[in-house]
Amino acid sequence: MAEPEWMARAKTAALRLRAATVGEPGARHSVYVVLLHDPRRNGRWGLYVGQTSQDPDLRFDQHKAGYKASGAVKRFGICLLPALVEHLNPLTGRESLVLEAALANAFRASGVFWVEGGH
Repeated sequence: MAEPEWMARAKTAALRLRAATVGEPGARHSVYVVLLHDPRRNGRWGLYVGQTSQDPDLRFDQHKAGYKASGAVKRFGICLLPALVEHLNPLTGRESLVLEAALANAFRASGVFWVEGGH
């Protein structure tokens, strides 16, 4: 599977962000990014940005199973992209909400046309 042409720019954008509460006591939340692929729409690629108090792998599995799922992740989710966010986790719940939105905005600004989540 070839990477989407915008992936390097998305990685650079994500790595520019910083979390002030990484590793602090009580920092139990994570932000996560899922690679999306819709083969019916010219092989369109995108990213979903979420935040959770659970392990991101478990949360991804829940999306795919339909539990509190994003429709985009359930239908089009391929895999997690931990390399984009591992420098941000774990963090506090409040900061995870802020960084979830910041990641989505950074991905859009870097040329990712299909970005879900981030709210």
